Parts: sequence; C-alpha cells; structure tokens
Amino acid sequence: MKVLIVDDEKNIRFILNKFLHTMQIEVEEAINGEDALEKFTPGKYNLVFLDLRMPGIDGLEVLKGIKEQDHDVAVIIITAHGTVDNAVEAMKLGAVDFLQKPFTPKEIKEIIEKIGKEQSPETEPESYDDFITHSKQLISQQKYDEAMEYLKKAVGLEPSEGEPHNIMGAILEIKGELEDAQKHYRVAITLNPGYTQAQRNLSRVIKKIKDKKGE
Repeated sequence: MKVLIVDDEKNIRFILNKFLHTMQIEVEEAINGEDALEKFTPGKYNLVFLDLRMPGIDGLEVLKGIKEQDHDVAVIIITAHGTVDNAVEAMKLGAVDFLQKPFTPKEIKEIIEKIGKEQSPETEPESYDDFITHSKQLISQQKYDEAMEYLKKAVGLEPSEGEPHNIMGAILEIKGELEDAQKHYRVAITLNPGYTQAQRNLSRVIKKIKDKKGE
C-alpha cells in the first residue's frame, strides 16, 4: 500500500507519517492542495489522507481533482471540529471516510485495515495468520515482491509481532539487500527480544556485511 498525506499542518503530517511507517506503509506528503494535485497520478496511491481546510486549493477541490483522475483511489478526509458537515459533503464526492482531529493511532489503524479489506478480493487472506502463511507460499514460488506486500499487511494487523519483520529480512537478504535486511531483523528482535531465529539471522547478515566490506 502507498499513501499520500495532504495537509498544510506539519504536525499532522508527522503524526500520520510516523504511525504509517510503523505499519511498513510507503508514504508521500503534500503540503497543500496544489502540491497534492502535482504529485497525484492514477494508480500511484492506494489511499489519500486529505485535509479539508488548506490555503489555496481547499480539500473539496483536491478531492474532485483526484477522483476525476482515479475513481478507485480511497480518500480519507481529515477534518477539524466544526467541519463535519463539509466532511459529509466530501463523502458524497467520493471520500470513503473521515478522521476528526485530534485522532488516535487506533483510529488510523482501523481505517487502514478497513481500506485494505475493501481493496482486496473476498478470496484474499484476511487474518494475520493468513497473511503470514500466504507470504511463505509466495516466497516458495520466488514471488518476493508479492510476499512483501502480504507481510506489510500482517504488520498492519499485528504491529507488535516480530515474525513479519523477520521474514521481510529474509526476503531482503535473498535479494542481496543486506543493510535493509539487518534493519528488519533488528526490529523483529526489538519487538520480540527472545526471538532466537531473528537473532541468528541478524548475526549471519552482519557477518555478510562485514565480509563484503572486507573484500
């Protein structure tokens, strides 16, 4: 999943960006409506968090512009107290939901999960265990990029679990991306300190990195 955050408030962008990164979701930011319309292209984003009140082009105009280009993209309206009526109008224009400031990480997570289910076919895996199992099946077929997507979904459902990060690390190690693999192994150990498999994997990849630098 790739998300575009559109808000003129730096703090709101920071909060959303930080939490979405914990879910291993790719994020881009736009500081106003003009910036958003310049960055947006059909099929590039799965989800847009869009503030209603911004200087210049307001959120409703941005929503219209986005929907004209990509009818299927999910748009979540960010609204402050007193602008709920505008948020409802935005939903009539194609927004799927809205977040009212101040919002919580739990609310963000619930929306991400909801959007993920709506954008996936009914035959797709839905639970954390399903995502892990399916990712392993894809790895066995050498479909590494697809496996990574399911692992990101698993992180979204259970962000405190280390297993998805350990598997991501293994994929990245297979692809030769050792530094990134090391990061995921470390995250897995941080989340689950007694995770011996991740500890072994980290030791191995650290040795590979050292050997490579010593060449």
